[in-house]
Amino acid sequence: MSSPTRETPARTPRVKQKRGEGQWALGYREPLNPNERSKKDDNPLNVRARIENIYARGGFDSIDPGDLRGRFRWFGLYTQRKPGIDGGRTATLEPEELDDRYFMLRVRLDGGALTTDQLAVLGEISQTHARDTADITDRQNIQYHWIQIEDVPTIWAKLEKAGMTTLEACGDSPRVILGSPVAGIAADEIIDGTPAIDEIKRRYIGDPRYSNLPRKFKTAVSGQQDVAHEINDVAFVGVNHPEHGPGFDVWVGGGLSTNPMIGQRLGAWVSLDEVPDVWEGVISVFRDYGYRRLRARARIKFLVKDWGAAKFRQVLEDEYLKRKLTDGPAPEVPAAQIDHVGVHPQIDGKFYVGAAPVAGRVSGAILLAVAKAAERAGSNRVRLTPHQKLVVLDVPEAEVNGLKSELADLGLETEPSPWRRGIMACTGLEFCKLAIVETKARAIELVTELEKRLADIQAEIENPVTVHLNGCPNSCARVQTADIGLKGQIVTDEDGKQVEGFQVHLGGGLGLDAGFGRKLRGHKVTASELTAYVERVVRAYIAGREPGERFAQWVLRADESVLQ
Repeated sequence: MSSPTRETPARTPRVKQKRGEGQWALGYREPLNPNERSKKDDNPLNVRARIENIYARGGFDSIDPGDLRGRFRWFGLYTQRKPGIDGGRTATLEPEELDDRYFMLRVRLDGGALTTDQLAVLGEISQTHARDTADITDRQNIQYHWIQIEDVPTIWAKLEKAGMTTLEACGDSPRVILGSPVAGIAADEIIDGTPAIDEIKRRYIGDPRYSNLPRKFKTAVSGQQDVAHEINDVAFVGVNHPEHGPGFDVWVGGGLSTNPMIGQRLGAWVSLDEVPDVWEGVISVFRDYGYRRLRARARIKFLVKDWGAAKFRQVLEDEYLKRKLTDGPAPEVPAAQIDHVGVHPQIDGKFYVGAAPVAGRVSGAILLAVAKAAERAGSNRVRLTPHQKLVVLDVPEAEVNGLKSELADLGLETEPSPWRRGIMACTGLEFCKLAIVETKARAIELVTELEKRLADIQAEIENPVTVHLNGCPNSCARVQTADIGLKGQIVTDEDGKQVEGFQVHLGGGLGLDAGFGRKLRGHKVTASELTAYVERVVRAYIAGREPGERFAQWVLRADESVLQ
């Protein structure tokens, strides 16, 4: 008789331990990547003293690498790309191989708000310290190039004397706050958000409590939908509450780059006075619960996606505000994109005049000339827009035509073609270390050619077909929300050569067409083919659209063969 068989006890399945995401509120305080170590070693706001006392005196070679490629950003400074390095080598070179000895400097202009005196100071700095460079960004900033570290303290002194700053223009910090360029004067505005923007700046910008965030933090505040609120980390959108009147609808978790997401409504209405406190609550949630382990997941949009809007609101209310927010309605979506180009009446009987430089490219000389032209027209207020445009406010009716003529002489059209009006481009290969292709010069060339080639159908385009060019996948120029979005990459041409080109995104948009459109995965366009491609797609749209149909609507139903 055989002995009984001994049974092997069943193994308990091992539960895989979920790795922490580096959230401070859950106890993960240790630095988890080089960026987190750098911020823990020294608060980036402290770098200003070293720039003024050491680096500006010792020159470029005296700069500590940890400051150069990290903490400098908290004061708007990035090294620019060394000339002569083609885009195909961007991902293969070390940072020090890409670094030039010059800097890009970003001037923080919350709400894009400027006096003509301030605009003149910006122009003078450009001419004196930046080789006459100046770009209007889609964050309402002015961006310089060719800045030397020796000049930075002098530039700061000039800016600050005029009431401007570069503080937290970049870095893992609360960056410039987008605001309506026509706040307080627009007939369609529900509420003027300017007091809230000013109070957020006064209370929190430069505060060490908010200078070490998981990643950058972008804010938009507007009484009308003219600041791309859907793709900001937090946005306050003008809306009328049936009981409480004008206030703001709160959105969180928008953003683009390689993982684009549309922001989510919290379903909460806040008054103008409540905006700064709620803003502080949202940024505090991000600071404490944001993912710090991996830089690629460190934006607030990933937290909002994982939690959902309901949980985010609950944590905001229970842990930070210590009170419940008022439920509120969603804002009505405007019938068309608001870009402020052209001549428009103000509520006080004067006019604002919006002009379109190509892809935001201007110069110090142009900024100075605009300041003088605005003053001759009786204005002392100018605004920059989130669409890389420029607006002169408070123009008497009798001065409008004269101002339009002066702006046109500077290359700033107030009645631009659809292509000039709808073009946007990032910094690109000319100066950016992340870029793979050239963008600014190519945008100017594209607009010039399209104005010639499509002159016969220009009058048939009721809404500008927006074309956005980006030099890399990071989408600083918002390619996913353009009618025609062009993401730079190296592609293979017909001869098998590696050349500059673009991956195509079609039919994206904000507002009525909020979404990221149609990505033609297999379709890439070489830079040399770009103009012909855009012309072909636009002509197909004009030929195939239904009455009143917008480009984004047409793309959704168009056969892929006509989109290539």
